[in-house]
Amino acid sequence: MDAFYASVEQADNPEYLGKPVIIGASPGHRGVVAACSYEARKFGIHSAMPISQAYARCRDGIYLPVRMKRYQEVSRTIMAAFNDFTPDVIQISVDEAFLNMTGTEKLFGTPVETGHKIKARIKIDTDLNISVGIAHNKFLAKLASEYKKPNGLYIVQKGKEIEFIDSLKLGDLWGLGKKTLERLENYNIFTPGDLRSIDQSQLENLLGSSSGDFLYKIVRGIDPGMYTGEIKNRSVSNEITFGEDTKDAEVLKLTLLELSYKVMFRVLEAEEKGRTVQLKLRYSDFTTITVRETHNSVINSAEELFDIANKLFHKKWKKSETIRLIGLGLSSLEDINTRGQIELFEDSYEQSKKVEKVALEIRRKGNKLTKASLLNRNIRNS
Repeated sequence: MDAFYASVEQADNPEYLGKPVIIGASPGHRGVVAACSYEARKFGIHSAMPISQAYARCRDGIYLPVRMKRYQEVSRTIMAAFNDFTPDVIQISVDEAFLNMTGTEKLFGTPVETGHKIKARIKIDTDLNISVGIAHNKFLAKLASEYKKPNGLYIVQKGKEIEFIDSLKLGDLWGLGKKTLERLENYNIFTPGDLRSIDQSQLENLLGSSSGDFLYKIVRGIDPGMYTGEIKNRSVSNEITFGEDTKDAEVLKLTLLELSYKVMFRVLEAEEKGRTVQLKLRYSDFTTITVRETHNSVINSAEELFDIANKLFHKKWKKSETIRLIGLGLSSLEDINTRGQIELFEDSYEQSKKVEKVALEIRRKGNKLTKASLLNRNIRNS
């Protein structure tokens, strides 16, 4: 989708059309830009930018809070439309998916004709524009979807992969982060052609086996296997941005505990269960790290989620560094009634799980229930 959050706001509020829309924190508060319209991007505004910087660049912008429930509602409409074209849909985020259209030519026409039909269907259903990338593998299709944004459609013909890759900047190749680009530049590698001139063994010696193999493939238009579709990895997450950057261990511990309860109550409310814990830390200089840990058994309670998150936190936190934001998520979610591995013995978290289910029922009746150690918290949720 094109500037999805902002485009939804513009579709819901036609008076915002053609104006810079910035989604995220309010001016005058700490926080960052979650998304912005193309009109806002002309001012140099981008996601993850501190809201103070965005406001300094565009004081006349329309600043709106994140309405995740609304974006998810629109997303479900879009994905339902995709499923009318093919049963083989891999949703990779709230606003992006891969569609395997193999064997549908008799139904919908050539790939380009099909792409136009999908665009028209989404426009009718949501009044939103979508950019379509077409290729014989997911990696190239992903790059092609960005190539003619906004409201674009581009096909990478088989046999012209290298020509397409060479039309891009090195930083346009999906999966290359800032640090990797800096390392490549240190080796005088500035273009896809420069990178392709280095053989695989040299790349692996310079950057490690995994990174070398990844770079060798993508610069040749070979799908590195990032999206298998084996796990529909929906996730539930929450973040907290501190009023002031902190390295107070007790504050950080309580924040993780609060996040654990927020996430677990949302998972229980949705009648789901998950196995993968994801922790996000953002330092004062806006350096952001994310770490994941997947378990063989499902996470049963907020207390268990907190214990796992706390261990991950202490593995990654540089105690000399002050922290601006902590985020916690639970992913690899599935229906709570899905049968899994049978546990012969009740683990130490089962009692916590039972208590939390009771607490959830109390909360559903409109009564506020908070863990005692989280009372009088003085942290603002982002």
